[in-house]
Amino acid sequence: MDAERNRLRLLEAAYRLLAEHGVANLTMESVAVAAGVGKGTVFRRFGDRAGLMLELLSHREEQFQAAYLTGPPPLGPGAPAVDRLHAFGPALLCHESGHRDLILAARTDPLRQYGVPGYVLRASHLAMLLREANAPGDPDLLARALLSSVDTALVDHLTTRENLPLPRLEASWHHLVTRLAP
Repeated sequence: MDAERNRLRLLEAAYRLLAEHGVANLTMESVAVAAGVGKGTVFRRFGDRAGLMLELLSHREEQFQAAYLTGPPPLGPGAPAVDRLHAFGPALLCHESGHRDLILAARTDPLRQYGVPGYVLRASHLAMLLREANAPGDPDLLARALLSSVDTALVDHLTTRENLPLPRLEASWHHLVTRLAP
């Protein structure tokens, strides 16, 4: 119980620091100070700064997963598969845009993202919905193609460098879903 309470206290302190100072200024020492613990406690819990960032992302990912696995429709169960597919893209864009800097900073290996549990679950979930919607083609590959269209690095490039508005990316998601699962 104490370990989980300390973990949550450290994560809350880190989220506050991220909101106030950005990911570039997030240090193990600043988290320790903000949480009122020794720096060694933070290192023991997360290993290093990358471990802290991954834990922050994991905590937020659990919340997103709960929304699409058990939350209310249309994102969660109880809605037709096509409606859930349509809801997933905008929800993912919103979720990841709120954590963009953290996600991009944590990506030290460009291939690693495809094996992390959150990505694997998202791909499996979308493949399941595509099967339920009787989408033609390989649902596992189509799910990954859909996820690629809303990849954080791509979305960051499109919105910051090409000045595309997020609603345009959401509309493209809906267009893709409609083409795959009419």
